[in-house]
Amino acid sequence: MAPQFIEGNEAVAMGAMRAGCGFFAGYPITPATTILNAMLRLLPAASGVCIQGEDEIASIGYCLGASMSGLKSMTATSGPGISLYSEQISFAAGSEIPIVIVDVQRLGPSTGSATRGADGDIQFLRWGNSGGIPVIVLAPVDVKDCYLLTIHAFNLAEEYRCPVFLASNKEIGMTKESVDLSALMVPEIIDRRPPIDSASFQPFQVSENLRIPYFLPIGGDVPVRQTSSTHGPDGYITTDPDQISASQWRLKKKLEDAVERFTFYDERAEDAETLVITYGVTARAAGDAANLCRQAGRPIGLLVVKTLWPVPEKLIRDKTAPYRRVVVVEMNLGQYVHEIRRILSDRQVEFYGQMDGRLITPATIMEVIDGR
Repeated sequence: MAPQFIEGNEAVAMGAMRAGCGFFAGYPITPATTILNAMLRLLPAASGVCIQGEDEIASIGYCLGASMSGLKSMTATSGPGISLYSEQISFAAGSEIPIVIVDVQRLGPSTGSATRGADGDIQFLRWGNSGGIPVIVLAPVDVKDCYLLTIHAFNLAEEYRCPVFLASNKEIGMTKESVDLSALMVPEIIDRRPPIDSASFQPFQVSENLRIPYFLPIGGDVPVRQTSSTHGPDGYITTDPDQISASQWRLKKKLEDAVERFTFYDERAEDAETLVITYGVTARAAGDAANLCRQAGRPIGLLVVKTLWPVPEKLIRDKTAPYRRVVVVEMNLGQYVHEIRRILSDRQVEFYGQMDGRLITPATIMEVIDGR
């Protein structure tokens, strides 16, 4: 297949189709609308369902209902829509409903600048649910990543029965690039696990060596109870402290203990003093800055983190160990740097952030590296 000239949002839609997405609902919002447009073109032709909801709250609600009935589901929005999604995100996390949520970030707060990119939602994606239950957040750098990480997002949502976010950005989502999707190494497609014995099925029962419950769809032959309240293995509401505690810890540990299995990253290791850590579209400028530094005879290392949450702590410790100096560059006023400083609490971590509607340039990153 010849390379295609597509934007990041189109690649997200194509990745969703490759992963087996059967349902999409969304509400038009810049700069995520072209995902809705692409799914309207692709999904019905593949016998799927694509709906423009009356608003963001309805859209994610449709997706959760579709997922509970057994369909792989995705929605897409930007910062203001993520704010409205919050209650349903909590429902998906607490009731273990698989869903992929694409956040094509734009400059905030509030309405902000609809046509300017930023990475201002990074902390909100992690902590925007009541109870603080962990979620998975993947951050693409380019069109290729939009395709591959969307497939990974569906796999992770299915395997771990949780919401998975794609933290895109206006500059990634609406920039076109030539990419040969057929040449990419696509992961094997994963589906949620059905129970071995449906006769004894309980919707939230887990075994000692498997922290994720088996799945049966609502509306099938076997009754399936679902609630947004605290519940026991049988799906009935409970106030039993032991059952509640066991459930909370399981929801936390099923993701945090497994993060090394889905830690995605790129790196450029160098025999150098300085390591730059970044993510998203800023990684492209950082890569150019690394090239320029090498040409000037003063190389730097580069770590591009693509799994933001749960935080890949082992990766960060291992990759920073050879370097004397760590510099974090973000397209915001400082969000992920707090995680880097927490992990490297015995070291000084420098930071440069910018959130004014402009991309961070390679020249700016070089100035930061030079201490100017």
